Amino acid sequence: MEKHRYLVRIRCKQCGERFILKGQLRRGKVETGFKRCLCNNSGEFEITSEKL
Repeated sequence: MEKHRYLVRIRCKQCGERFILKGQLRRGKVETGFKRCLCNNSGEFEITSEKL
């Protein structure tokens, strides 16, 4: 099975912190392992992804 890698950009809508992670497509979603921001926000994010 071919692995699909993605570059994922995450911006916290509460504090503005930005994260750039690599992820894989699993079960129709891009998984990165990201859980929460440094400000303890775990739900309000602006997320974009692009295939590598």
